[in-house]
Amino acid sequence: MIEQIIGKSQTHSLKLFSQDEIDWLEGRIFKRQTKRGEEFAVKCFVREKEIKLTPEEVVRQLYAHRLVEDYDYPVSRLAFEFPVYFGRETKRADIVVRDKNDLNVPYIVVEVKKPKAKDGREQLKSYTHATGASMAVWTNGESITYHQRKNPNFFEDIPNIPRDSETLADILNTPFTMDDLFKVDKLTQTGKSLKDLVLEMEDEVLANAGVDVFEEVFKLIFAKLYDEKIGTADKSYNLEFRNSGQSDIELKAKIEKLFKKACDEWPGVFPDDARIALTPPHLSICVASLETVKLFNSNLDVVDDAFEYLMNKSSKGEKGQYFTPRYVIDMCVRMLNPKPSETMIDTAAGSSGFPVHTIFHVWREMQLAANKPVSHLFTAAPKGHEETDYVRKKVFAIDFDEKTVRVARTLNLIAGDGHTNVLHLNTLDFGRWDAVTKEQDWIDTYNEGYKKLRKLERDATHTYFEFDIVMANPPFAGEIKEGQLLSRYDFGNKDGKPQRSVGRDILFIERNINFLGAGGRMAIVLPQGRFNNATDQYIRRFIAERCRILAVIGLDGNTFKPHTGTKTSVLFVQKWQNDKNQPNYNPKRDDYPIFFATQRKEGKNSRGDKLYWTKDKSGTTTDPKLALLDQYGHPIIYHDLFATYDYIWDKDNKTNRLEQLTPDGIAEAFAQFAAKEKLSFFR
Repeated sequence: MIEQIIGKSQTHSLKLFSQDEIDWLEGRIFKRQTKRGEEFAVKCFVREKEIKLTPEEVVRQLYAHRLVEDYDYPVSRLAFEFPVYFGRETKRADIVVRDKNDLNVPYIVVEVKKPKAKDGREQLKSYTHATGASMAVWTNGESITYHQRKNPNFFEDIPNIPRDSETLADILNTPFTMDDLFKVDKLTQTGKSLKDLVLEMEDEVLANAGVDVFEEVFKLIFAKLYDEKIGTADKSYNLEFRNSGQSDIELKAKIEKLFKKACDEWPGVFPDDARIALTPPHLSICVASLETVKLFNSNLDVVDDAFEYLMNKSSKGEKGQYFTPRYVIDMCVRMLNPKPSETMIDTAAGSSGFPVHTIFHVWREMQLAANKPVSHLFTAAPKGHEETDYVRKKVFAIDFDEKTVRVARTLNLIAGDGHTNVLHLNTLDFGRWDAVTKEQDWIDTYNEGYKKLRKLERDATHTYFEFDIVMANPPFAGEIKEGQLLSRYDFGNKDGKPQRSVGRDILFIERNINFLGAGGRMAIVLPQGRFNNATDQYIRRFIAERCRILAVIGLDGNTFKPHTGTKTSVLFVQKWQNDKNQPNYNPKRDDYPIFFATQRKEGKNSRGDKLYWTKDKSGTTTDPKLALLDQYGHPIIYHDLFATYDYIWDKDNKTNRLEQLTPDGIAEAFAQFAAKEKLSFFR
């Protein structure tokens, strides 16, 4: 009967309730005749009268029953349609659990909505504030949130509400492990992103807290990642990044201690004397917002979106550089097909997406080759020696923005302990490297990685290197006008004349090619004009003299929205290598085929919102809850750059079984092209 009331297609939306609970309600439903005809009704066990059963009433009856059966609240403490007064206006709260000592005083206010409904949270807060209730609950039968009213303007998320025999302090002191965090993860339960939560924190406290928003949010994420890492290694560990009933002052002391431990574990991201600058009340609010967010095993887009927003508040976007979407990065990595024996570098690292996804690609190939289960790669679980050895010796990143470098080091260290090779250097201004690298603060933080980088140099001037792979999305905007810097580049001279200015991205083309050893290969994101403007013909000629042009992939115009609508393409090249005894043999030729493709499935809409495949793959959606999911519950972006797979471990046959979730894309077509052309990295 419930199917008939809420709609057959909506029955899965009552997943919050067990089958026993649903059967209980089914047993109480009956049909009655009214003036308007036959309708479904129920004998309300709280009001003790017959009530028309609407979809919203279904949720109310089920949750009220749970309050009695699971939370042990006597029916006498429950009130439906409890009056809430706003001046002369009277509203009605759906359910109120009344104080055990005074039934006129609300203790918990519950707002119920029909299945799939998402509204009513602000209304709930206003009811709770107006009644002075301590706690609030919102549910639509599919998801549920619990809140503590901390002050008139702020509601703190809590993991649950107390039973009749408990207090709120009992709930907040309940053991909370990584297994518990997986169950209540706010990102999957509410459909919110980490960026959404940062924006909420900014609205609530950060904008008026008198602190550097980037720094303080970064510190909190850093501390929480460390907490999750410990919780992954020790399943019995109670997570520290939460308010477990402490005062605001006690909570700040606890979080500062956690942050210091994270800095000790992962040095080189924050100064030794770094401290959390938020006041205890402000910190309490931020912790409440983040404590039920699971960062590890999440989609890295979750972290990217938050950091991209924070970086754009400072300086990143002003320099014409934006975080590269992870699906574009993955396409580049798959097409260049890096091997465990090969070195790679990102010369404009941003959030270090290219290095991290190169790591993931190589690890996956290692696991498949060893016939081991392919695991979630963004995990706090310890990595094997072979895996960490690859990251520490083969993967590098450089960026000129100090804040960005720290983000990149963080993502590298949590992905595979590769933070020591993420360096704060100006890739283009390599003539000043010797001065920069002699500064003591710089040495203390970056010297270990820099010594490894120097081993790959071909000359003492830092001009030429021997990398196997270079990947980069350099800044598009701006021109370099400094004569001393330009004099070090071939592009600094045109037709024998020194240039007064050169586009930053043009210099990156030359610089990246010089980072490659013979036979090395590169992927670089460039403005579309570099491929077809007549005035840029000299750039294309420069590339062709030094490299085989492998492919040009046109990206959708929405790729870098909402920041810019600049049309971009990805250029793939392999440096000439005439030694047939080398594994990357690529003899110079005058005539050869080039792979061209254009992205057709856009990935983002015109507003810059991510587009996902719908569950039935019939179209697109911007709602992650309606999206096609991979085996880890991550929504799959709607694009045709490559196919998405699940790797399912077959215990009986002890092998990985691949399940293809989306159609073959550009990367798969290029792999076929590369095999046909007998390119060295696809033989």
